[in-house]
Amino acid sequence: MKSGNNLVVHISGNGQGIPVIFIHGFPLDHKMWDNQVEFLKEEYRCITYDIRGLGESPAGDGQYTIELFVDDLLEIMAEYTIEKPVLCGFSMGGYIAQRAVQREPDAFGGLILCNTRSESDNNEGKIKRAASVKLINMEGLETYVTDFISNCLSDISLKEKKGIFDKVISNSIKFDSLGVKGCLIAMAGRTDTTSFLEKITIPVLVIAGLLDKIASPLYMRTITEKLRLSEFAVAPNAGHLAPLENPGFVNDVIAGFLRRRITH
Repeated sequence: MKSGNNLVVHISGNGQGIPVIFIHGFPLDHKMWDNQVEFLKEEYRCITYDIRGLGESPAGDGQYTIELFVDDLLEIMAEYTIEKPVLCGFSMGGYIAQRAVQREPDAFGGLILCNTRSESDNNEGKIKRAASVKLINMEGLETYVTDFISNCLSDISLKEKKGIFDKVISNSIKFDSLGVKGCLIAMAGRTDTTSFLEKITIPVLVIAGLLDKIASPLYMRTITEKLRLSEFAVAPNAGHLAPLENPGFVNDVIAGFLRRRITH
């Protein structure tokens, strides 16, 4: 279904259950959460959607900010009457989730941060984003996505679960390059939410991938230590794409957190 802001939204599971909104990462779409939705839908109301410019959501003018992505999320919540959801954000989805909770702290019942960061890009990071936009312009989306996803997966996954790599690549190269570049620019311009972490009063689950080269377990633990009500888990044999590389572990950890920490 399409929301009023023209984003593709999928709602499934127990309509009476606690709502969980899954926010995908870059350059992925809602399908990255298929394993988690299938595992949780009997007990929870599961909502996934394609972020503006990715998946089946239109790219529009490609001029994005994280603030715009938060606006989109809040509009989806209002349109579908989603009250006090648990936000589950992966990587870029984690940037959106943190900023949403910062803007509307009373609107959410819990937070799950997967393989993400609280810091904004430093100068080196901004230059790297700019180089990525240039690479897409010069060599096309497939070259960029292949290089990027190769760095996201652990060496174990690249050797033993090549199907994940191939599936992600074949899916992502179909996206509108304007949308992908818009997301890169949005991430480069995002605010730093590190100082806000200690002010979060809802329960938070932090999930790292043991072999993550982008948001290491050591870094993810520093996020956890700044939070008041937090749990921390490290997915074995997983890199940056922990929900895809080790879905069984991630499913169990999320389900346990929801049952222990989240109530209507």
